[in-house]
Amino acid sequence: MNTSDMRLAVAGCGGWGKNIVKNIAALGVLRAISDAHPATAAQFSAEYGVPALSLDEIAASSEIDAVCIAVPAELHLQVAAQMLEAGKHVFVEKPLALSVADGEKLAAIASKAGRVLMVGHLLQYHPVFKALLALVKAGDIGTPRYVYSNRMSLGKIRQEENVLWSFAPHDISMVLALAGEAPNRVLATGTAAHVTPHLVDFATTHLGFPSGLEAHILVSWLNPFKEQRLVVVGDKGMAVFDDVRPWAEKLEIFDSKVDWVDGRPVASKGASRFVDVPQAEPLREECRHFIEAAAANRPALTDAAEGLRVLSVLEQAETQLRAKLGTAAKPDYFVHETAIVDDGVAIGANSKIWHFSHVLPGSVIGGDTIVGQNVVIGPSVTVGTNCKIQNNVSLYNGVELEDDVFCGPSCVFTNVKTPRAHVSRKHEFLKTLVKRGATIGANATIICGNTLGEYCMIGSGSTVTKDVPPHALWLGSPAKPFGWVSRRGARLGDDLVCPESGERYEHDPATGGLKLIS
Repeated sequence: MNTSDMRLAVAGCGGWGKNIVKNIAALGVLRAISDAHPATAAQFSAEYGVPALSLDEIAASSEIDAVCIAVPAELHLQVAAQMLEAGKHVFVEKPLALSVADGEKLAAIASKAGRVLMVGHLLQYHPVFKALLALVKAGDIGTPRYVYSNRMSLGKIRQEENVLWSFAPHDISMVLALAGEAPNRVLATGTAAHVTPHLVDFATTHLGFPSGLEAHILVSWLNPFKEQRLVVVGDKGMAVFDDVRPWAEKLEIFDSKVDWVDGRPVASKGASRFVDVPQAEPLREECRHFIEAAAANRPALTDAAEGLRVLSVLEQAETQLRAKLGTAAKPDYFVHETAIVDDGVAIGANSKIWHFSHVLPGSVIGGDTIVGQNVVIGPSVTVGTNCKIQNNVSLYNGVELEDDVFCGPSCVFTNVKTPRAHVSRKHEFLKTLVKRGATIGANATIICGNTLGEYCMIGSGSTVTKDVPPHALWLGSPAKPFGWVSRRGARLGDDLVCPESGERYEHDPATGGLKLIS
């Protein structure tokens, strides 16, 4: 596909998203925008002459090829996964996700979908950094020995993420590019939060590499002046990328080095010179790169693998920060005091575990999921993001819920077909997969070994004994087909058009169910 034929949407038009909208529009490929705030969405829709769509509408649209995501970091996993699964190429702002595990999920989804996943490590596309990287690789300053990176200012102070996650991804990305290898040592320290409880305002991260290269990264949003400076010290010279200086002075090479004279090290201060770098807007270059990568369906410079390398360093540094400060980070999910969450459980941001529930080892619960009272999950059960599990539900080993699944009160999942109290059948557990958007009514029973298709709906009290196709409505015991439902849960007539959203569906021979067509 030609780059001029690409059709892009931007999700999130806030502080940084508005800049992405501007550049995608300038490149002539903006086709839609989306924002959680209706007034903001209306403003950008009018300014750029493109429709303001919901995330679901963008995912469903056959007129959108790729999506730039600039929503809050805690939503990166959810929104990027939705777009990749809908067949869109995705550019997601840094960080790729809030954990290596979540980043790996996105990488796997992108690989399965055969789509480009690019992370917004902006400075990799800065012409000055590209020039610096080229001269370092060419040996202009000899073998790099040390790298220093300072990124400091007064604000913007975040309340959702600490300064390490807000500022350092850019610098980590640059250092890893210069090193050309992963660090074998990560150390970090910082100051206890002075502004927002549980958030670090100042952090230093030290990286050691197998080659002997050493690097440190200093970040702070409580500095009286702005500093964005990267220094590379080689054995034959030094280079400085100072992004605060005028363009012509952003890249300076020093012929300074250390010589050995009569067995003693002597600093030799040589002349310096500025390097002429053709001027270009980094964000424009980043957006252009994404469009080109998506059009050719080839990996981006800052692809999922590069994003995961940065996330790995961030996670290691975060662990060091917590250890140095002697305090654990405040959980970003809620567990009621009567609930039990065993060791070895992962719970996503903004999820809630309510009264007398128990989550067993090896279980993973995605973000924005509500677990009601007296619920048992596990061991080793996976629950997706934005699920609603009502009271008195048990999800035992073998059950997996994808995103946006609703489990009504007291619905039942089995994992063995012929249970006996006196016979162990743990080796006979059968997998039950509940796919994205499915709804299971109160007191329904799901016999193990079956798959509930996307957005299907199981009536209250029904018993499911076989696979349910996507968007099917099944009722009764045993449950049988009673029609079709849309993603919004509305009954579909013969025209297969959702009366609430206007979405159109058609029969899908591959699944025996329906698929969305517009």
